[in-house]
Amino acid sequence: MSPSDVAAIGGWARRVDGPILDAGCGPGHWTKHLQDLGAEVAGVDMVAEFVDTAGARFSGVPFSVGRLDALPVHAGALSGVLAWYSVIHSPPGSVQAILTEFARCLEPGGSLLLGFFAGRRLEAFDHAVATAYFWPVDEMVRLLRRTGFDVVGVQTREGPGVRPHAAITAVLRG
Repeated sequence: MSPSDVAAIGGWARRVDGPILDAGCGPGHWTKHLQDLGAEVAGVDMVAEFVDTAGARFSGVPFSVGRLDALPVHAGALSGVLAWYSVIHSPPGSVQAILTEFARCLEPGGSLLLGFFAGRRLEAFDHAVATAYFWPVDEMVRLLRRTGFDVVGVQTREGPGVRPHAAITAVLRG
């Protein structure tokens, strides 16, 4: 876990007052980090093996299998959604539906922290697990606004030998 990611996620989580879902939690390390910060948190991932690993490593944290576009959460039940590099493998045509699902699950004023690989254009690239996508920050901002979010923060970072990263904090209108 990079120190800049720890700072970004921790700073965001401290401003969320209520339940958080780590959507696309993978092996659960960010879910556990959020719990350690005092958050009421659960993790969901579509890969059963990741959920099994997370549950074995962090037995006190609830994890479940689910899809990002059909989360096992009641409408308006969440105060926050962490989507930390969880939409990077989603085909570009499906990202709007995923953001719509995040909006469905959030209460009005609920917060989304979305981390992704930033690029000058929407472009596929080979990634360790599956094809991933670079997203232009302004295009992701447009999708969020179209889905009912107000963007309240954008952070980007680049460095030699690493892919450019972006994090967008958005609040659901309502």
